[in-house]
Amino acid sequence: MIRTKDIIRTLVVGGACVIGASSTIAAVTADEAKQLGSTLTEFGAEKAGNKDNSIPAYTGGLEKVPGYDSKTMAQYVDPYKDEKPLYSVDAKNMAKYEAELTEGAKALMKQYPSFRIDVYPSHRSFRYPAWVLQNTVKNATTAKLTGEVEGDALSGAAEGGLPHAGIPFPIPKTGYEVLWNQTARYAAAVSHNVGGGFLLDSAGNMTTLPSASEYFLHPWYDKNGKLRSQTFDALFGFSATLTSPPSSAGIVFLNYYTPNAADGGQKVWFYTPGQRRVRLAPEFSYDVPIASYGGVTVWDDIYGYLGRMDRFNFKIVGKKEMLIPYNAFGPTNTLEVKDILGSKHINPSAVRWEKHRVWVVDGLRKEGARHAYSRRTFYLDEDCWCIVASEAYDNGGALWRVSHYYGFPTYDTGGFNTETWSTNDLIKGNYFILNTGHKEPGNSIRSYDTAEGLPVRLTPQAVAAGGVR
Repeated sequence: MIRTKDIIRTLVVGGACVIGASSTIAAVTADEAKQLGSTLTEFGAEKAGNKDNSIPAYTGGLEKVPGYDSKTMAQYVDPYKDEKPLYSVDAKNMAKYEAELTEGAKALMKQYPSFRIDVYPSHRSFRYPAWVLQNTVKNATTAKLTGEVEGDALSGAAEGGLPHAGIPFPIPKTGYEVLWNQTARYAAAVSHNVGGGFLLDSAGNMTTLPSASEYFLHPWYDKNGKLRSQTFDALFGFSATLTSPPSSAGIVFLNYYTPNAADGGQKVWFYTPGQRRVRLAPEFSYDVPIASYGGVTVWDDIYGYLGRMDRFNFKIVGKKEMLIPYNAFGPTNTLEVKDILGSKHINPSAVRWEKHRVWVVDGLRKEGARHAYSRRTFYLDEDCWCIVASEAYDNGGALWRVSHYYGFPTYDTGGFNTETWSTNDLIKGNYFILNTGHKEPGNSIRSYDTAEGLPVRLTPQAVAAGGVR
């Protein structure tokens, strides 16, 4: 097992630090902000490519793909489907690429010789609308972390004392700022996802997890500006209705994650057909196992990281060039379930990996705080500010859970979809994948720049009224 001290040695001695971790919160000066739109993009990424051109310069992202029609097609078209891997990395040659591998990827290669990553040409496909870029530049010198507990809330120069609708901290100084960037990251205002989940036990036996019809919400990016007032000013939320198995069908989760965590940072409701009522569920947070998924994951693990950050000290370790899942259309769009699932891990041929620059954020559980994890590490792509990989450690310091997020560009609206992810439990030897199999009949994934006209239930009253049994 990989211990806590090993990741510290790898990240620090191995040269990961480009931006040193600091416990001091320092505002971005006007001079620092001048980098945005110059050496940095307006959203804070390095504009230039790297020295050997394995990471290209940023040129604006992907906007249109021939053959895709958002009105008639249920899945996205992969514009890179004809590309071939440049090389592969596995247990036999991983030492050659060690500096570019996450601790989780290395652990999977060591535990499962069949695990490999196929590395393709890198494409910086993430696209922002001009107004989001303008707002992000405004935020650079005006957005701040507030609250009695470090990292608890956001403030800014927009209406209501909040940041403008954009990335709050394009030049981050703390790990909390980086994680707030991922909560507030730009994405389609609404994404509708109909997909399934699967658990493979240590013997390779498959259990089908509940399927769901889900609306994922990024209310600050609604082009009509109405969604925020309907969702408690949430930065992110989802309205999810379980559709199978029959015993779970009709259960609804309505979750919102707000820019102020003083009251817990979330508003969560839960509808059960048996009781035919909606109830508040503040306990759906932190390390509480998600019962409907058999307890294989916890509430603040979903979609990378959700909820209040007060139980960990989050620090920026640095910025690195790393191999990560990227432009990974396969698990979400283009493959059938049989082509995605392996007996011990995701089928390596189903996932596209590329080299990108990522922010590395490390979190140590605070003394006296309660959480199942003693340590967590997150890897966030510099362009999308989304979590692309993460690791969680148990109380003994052993690497416990390794997660990968299969993001791809929603080129019709801009932004990324990161709703499909897998987690390997290295201690139990099992793994699961959620929100996958969209190639199957009846499954779909679509993005919208407004919620207007969509049958999404945004309030507890709407959830109760829509109960079917």
